Amino acid sequence: MTTPPRSHPRVEIVEEGMREGMQIESAGIPVEAKIRLLDALSRTGLRTIVVGSFVSPKWVPQMAHVEEVVEGFTPAPGVRYTALALNAKGVERRAAFAPKITPPDPRIGQSRIHLDDVFVQRNTARTMQEEIEALPGVVRRASEAGAEDAQVSVNACWGSNWTGEIDEARRMEVLQLQIDAWAAAGVPVTRIHFGDPMSWNTPSAMRSQIRRVLATWPDIRHFQVHLHNARAMAPLSAYAALCELDERHTLVVDTAIGGMGGCPYCGNGRATRMIPTEDFVHFLESEGIDTGIDLRALIEAALLAEVVVGHELWGHVSKAGPRPHGADVYAMDMPFIETFDEAQHFLVGPLAYEGAIAPWRQPITSDARDEFEDAVRLGQAGLTREGGPA
Repeated sequence: MTTPPRSHPRVEIVEEGMREGMQIESAGIPVEAKIRLLDALSRTGLRTIVVGSFVSPKWVPQMAHVEEVVEGFTPAPGVRYTALALNAKGVERRAAFAPKITPPDPRIGQSRIHLDDVFVQRNTARTMQEEIEALPGVVRRASEAGAEDAQVSVNACWGSNWTGEIDEARRMEVLQLQIDAWAAAGVPVTRIHFGDPMSWNTPSAMRSQIRRVLATWPDIRHFQVHLHNARAMAPLSAYAALCELDERHTLVVDTAIGGMGGCPYCGNGRATRMIPTEDFVHFLESEGIDTGIDLRALIEAALLAEVVVGHELWGHVSKAGPRPHGADVYAMDMPFIETFDEAQHFLVGPLAYEGAIAPWRQPITSDARDEFEDAVRLGQAGLTREGGPA
């Protein structure tokens, strides 16, 4: 008997380029350029965009003008804009821009503990033990504010560039610690967040972890992964999570346009990177998962992002284009394509390869291509080869 295919989870994308990306780029990027990029991202169909961080400009000078960026961009209907705030002052600064910036939902409590004591001190000037000791207060304040359910997070959870790999047992221990704290307050945990600033994620570890969570806490239906891609594992690990979940679940994947991103505290700088948003959208659509995102507009935003930051970014689809379908297949007589600029013919047309070497002595013909083009024409007319409606 054939086993029916598993249904995929609901997949949501959180665009992090304006925060995770910009925090590691030049502090000299003009506000106007950032606004241009944010407005371009807003027109792609993305539903959640992180616009920046309300943090100290002393330590993150790239965010010194975040208020001007927020004031200047044009929000698109239906898009949720968020921003990071790490302390009371940041929360106050962010709140001044509500409802343009959506504040955290008080009905969803949140707690987070880092699993690497070195990283958390470098990142937040606190120890892991201090985060654990602060947990009861976090839970109490959220409960008093009306939290109906909660999300627990383990950050720096797969491994450390200073202390090595962090195993599943440790992740489960700290997740259980937080879940117990929320349960004691009468708040059920329905969400889990895994953060990986140091790019230690692997597909096998992700697969095992998701299975363990599902077996241990079946009521958890919402998973969010923030995976850095310095070691090229993040897309594979996100796919591993996708394969373990089904239609009962939601998977939220943080990505960044062009793959830009990096943490100055983790030791890898810009090489930390993120999953390129355009690549992940192309992947999802290729898997039959409708994102509602305009991939062409997203590619154009990725190319704009390279202009804004002043260097090449790390996405693939923005360089080679999506898989060509229908009338978008390539001209058979096109010349040699060697450079990145020439490869942009998928976006700008034959002008991209004008003057390139073309050694074909005779026009290239193909019966298979003729059949393909006939099928495209019939499909566009809504007909089958037999002349009936498609």
